[in-house]
Amino acid sequence: MAKSSAPATVRGSTRPRPRAVVRRLVFITLVGILVAITVFCGRIGLIWFTELRRTTPVYDPPVLAGQYLSNGCSAGVYAKRADGLIVLTTTGHCLVEGQSVYAMDGRLAGIASAPTNWASCDKAGMNRCTGSDMAYVAVTPSMIPWGRLDQVDMGAGGYRTVAQGTRALTCADVMDGDAIEFDGRSLFRTGRTFAREAYDFLPDRTYFPCIVLTDVSADGGDSGGLVLVKGLPAGVASRVFGPDQLMGFTPLADGLDELGLTMCDTPDCGLPAPSTK
Repeated sequence: MAKSSAPATVRGSTRPRPRAVVRRLVFITLVGILVAITVFCGRIGLIWFTELRRTTPVYDPPVLAGQYLSNGCSAGVYAKRADGLIVLTTTGHCLVEGQSVYAMDGRLAGIASAPTNWASCDKAGMNRCTGSDMAYVAVTPSMIPWGRLDQVDMGAGGYRTVAQGTRALTCADVMDGDAIEFDGRSLFRTGRTFAREAYDFLPDRTYFPCIVLTDVSADGGDSGGLVLVKGLPAGVASRVFGPDQLMGFTPLADGLDELGLTMCDTPDCGLPAPSTK
């Protein structure tokens, strides 16, 4: 027989008895502690599992390109602004402008920018139009990995170097069936693309002229991570689709252009590195 959900009463009142209130508060507190412990252990387990599988070193400061950030999104590539500021690409939907962004070791990685956004959006019902779901993190000087700004840490997939002269791919450069690699949330995955289409999902009120669908499952925290297509920097993890939570990515090239960024393709991104003397 199902237990009644009616509250205990005192003299006809529906107010819970004092002891019931205490028991309820204790129960809620214990549940909150249990949830916190579960989340903490899950994160530690994720880090342990990932580090167990990787065979490459973690530098100090670490290469954050391709890696998970503690704010619930992942990083893409290192790039520079026209004024020489070193930045780290990420997504435009899990951070807000001016927000502090942290590495998984707790150190301040940098400060988030505003997301990409066209000056005008004439798509009916859409609040935001952009070629790519992107923003960047202005990297804290002490966290810039000089000598490794052309690298991407793909975790268990190893480090990848952006060869000098490499350009980020556009939507037109990606074909159905292309092989992809991805390391958002510090979990290395491989798969293939299977479709390209415009994205104008009304409840989201965001329009992308092109989003590439893949057969890679994704989840919260993957957003912003770099997608490699045939080994080349191609995309920004942006959305998930269907019951299998399949990842869709928007073109990295469009985001770089809209933010006025140049992807780093040399160890010091064409800048004079600070003297270590």
